[in-house]
Amino acid sequence: MNINDDFSIRASAHTRDIEWIASPMAGVDRKMLDRIGGEVARATTIVRYAPGSAFSPHIHTGGEEFLVLEGVFQDEHGDFPAGSYVRNPPQSRHTPGSDPGCTIFVKLWQFDLHDRLDVKLRANDLSFKPSTRDPGCSSALLHEDPNERVTLEQWAANSELSRSYAGGAELLVLDGGFVENDEAFAQFSWLRLPAASTVRLQVGPRGARVWSKTKHLHADAIRLPALGT
Repeated sequence: MNINDDFSIRASAHTRDIEWIASPMAGVDRKMLDRIGGEVARATTIVRYAPGSAFSPHIHTGGEEFLVLEGVFQDEHGDFPAGSYVRNPPQSRHTPGSDPGCTIFVKLWQFDLHDRLDVKLRANDLSFKPSTRDPGCSSALLHEDPNERVTLEQWAANSELSRSYAGGAELLVLDGGFVENDEAFAQFSWLRLPAASTVRLQVGPRGARVWSKTKHLHADAIRLPALGT
């Protein structure tokens, strides 16, 4: 299955317009934003766990990164309420589920396969720092290494932001919204920009809170799952 699989061009998705697709596990549904592969895939997805649903124990051969959007995600490592950010590196193992139900934004098979850094942050762990460039804006660092930088950003209402992304970028709107290239992005809308992109973002009257990942979409950084894994 290939969805938004050309990383050299701009891609966007508005999850309100995408149908839920059932996963192999009862009660777990998905909205696919980009994907290369079948059930084993390089994928960016919104995943919804119904109350009481769970996946079987499994190993993440290619790593898993996710942000909890709503509810409480649970596994043997603890409870992760909305706003939590987790990186389960390659070869990590867990049994995900949710007693109360939850929705997460998840990325699979997008790690350096030698990465073993485990990250588990909850919303109250985050420290937002004012932007030195954009008045009224701030950001909190979630993760950074030579290949990528992941942040939560808060953008001031009605601001106009100019951004250059040498290594590409992904943006997921968590609250509020913005306009880019005459396209309006509201809650849980997703935008992927290729390497060497320069954009202007017009923030809406409610401001915007955005998950951002940058530096990771140059040609040498795009990783695909090996066949048979």
